[in-house]
Amino acid sequence: MREIVLDTETTGFKPEQGDRIVEIGAVELWNHVATGKTYHQYINPERSMPQEAFAVHGLGDDFLRDKPLFAQIVDDFLAFIGDSKLVIHNAAFDVKFLNAELGWSRRPLLPPDCAIDTLDIARRRFPGSPASLDALCRRFSIDNSSRTLHGALLDSEILAEVYLELIGGKQPDFALAQGGNSSTGTTVDENWRPSRRVTALPSRITDDEKAAHAAFVEKLGEGALWKRA
Repeated sequence: MREIVLDTETTGFKPEQGDRIVEIGAVELWNHVATGKTYHQYINPERSMPQEAFAVHGLGDDFLRDKPLFAQIVDDFLAFIGDSKLVIHNAAFDVKFLNAELGWSRRPLLPPDCAIDTLDIARRRFPGSPASLDALCRRFSIDNSSRTLHGALLDSEILAEVYLELIGGKQPDFALAQGGNSSTGTTVDENWRPSRRVTALPSRITDDEKAAHAAFVEKLGEGALWKRA
C-alpha cells in the first residue's frame, strides 16, 4: 500500500482571494515504511509575500522570484503522487489549495476522499489535548528541534513519523505469515525492498565487548556454535 505524506506552504489562507502555494514537500510510504523517495519543490506564487506568511516559513519574494510556476511543475507533482492516498495534517487546508492550483492549471481536481487527516486522527485519539504537529512530536518524543520555521519537506518527514505513531507504531501491519498479506488484508509487493543506506550504521559493540565475547567463546571449546563455519 503506497501513501504520500504531504505538506504545503502558502502565501496565506484563502486561495479564493489570490493566495498561492509556494512550497510542496512529500514523502513516500510503502506499507507504512518510508522508502526514502521524496518530492520537494519551491514555487513562484506570482504575487508578493505577506509579512505574516513570511514570518511562518521564511520564503520571501527574492528567493521565490526565479522558481518555476505551479503550471510548470504540476505534471511532475501529479506523477509523484499518482493515485496514492495522501496523508496530511489539517487536510482540508492543503487539499483546498492543491485543487485551486490544479484548477488554474486546467488539471483534474483531487477527490474529496483523497487524504487521511492526521489532525482528525489526533483529535479523536486524544480529545481535548493539543493536536498541532509540534504538540504531537512532544507526545511521541519525536525530535523536531530543526523545525525553527515551517518547511514543507521537513514537516512532511516529521508528519510521517507522527502518522506512524498515531496508527499504532512503526510497523502496524507487520505480518509474520509468509504470502505477503498484512493484517489489514492489503497485498504486499514481495519484490519491494527498502533503499540501501548511503552510509552504514556504526557498530554499537565496543572493543571491550568484542574481547569479552571472544574470551567467553574460547572457554566453550571447539564445539562452540560461534566456531562453526
